[in-house]
Amino acid sequence: MTDTTVSSGGSQTSPDGLDLADPSPGLRRLSARAYGILLVLLGAVGLGGSLWLAIEKILKLQDPERVASCSINLFLDCGAAMDSWQGSLLGFPNPFLGVAAFPVVVTTGVVLLTGARLPRWYHLSLLAGTALGQVLIFFLMWTSFYALYRLCPACMVVWVAMWPLLWVQVVRAVQERHLRVGEGLRRLVVGNRWVILAIGYVVAVAWLLLAVGPGLIDSF
Repeated sequence: MTDTTVSSGGSQTSPDGLDLADPSPGLRRLSARAYGILLVLLGAVGLGGSLWLAIEKILKLQDPERVASCSINLFLDCGAAMDSWQGSLLGFPNPFLGVAAFPVVVTTGVVLLTGARLPRWYHLSLLAGTALGQVLIFFLMWTSFYALYRLCPACMVVWVAMWPLLWVQVVRAVQERHLRVGEGLRRLVVGNRWVILAIGYVVAVAWLLLAVGPGLIDSF
């Protein structure tokens, strides 16, 4: 059984009623295989950073005098983030959220690499969850830059993975019309996806340098 139907006008539609005909000839699309690989890789990086922090938190609870492996000096210090109230926003350490969430991302990527097609609601739910995660990351970045004036190396592993993880989902959702936008915006997002991704990193690095540049330089 296929996952498309043919309308009375002859065009193919998905089970969600979305028109699968692409009115953008020549637009270089993000393939399902590339998307699946990116989900697996980025999810694995995020999971690795989250596990690192979660293990350090558990070891810290067992031995309060222990210095975390990701605490390099007074400025590059995971301990400050883990000990702050912002490090346990929901009443438990934030890294546990990543330990629970990133395996879902990795599993989704693996499923897509098998050739399976997931429903629109699932893609949008994953995107919504990732967007909420990115909001949390922005808050923790602000906390690190302005409240703690410390950088957490393990946290930054997760930060680095979250932006492309969110962006590739946005690109795929716009490309496949899971998110309905105008054709001009669709072409902009899909056709310039890597440029916009790079701009996001440039903005993040510029924010970091403006906020904590002197402290970062002095730490080396």
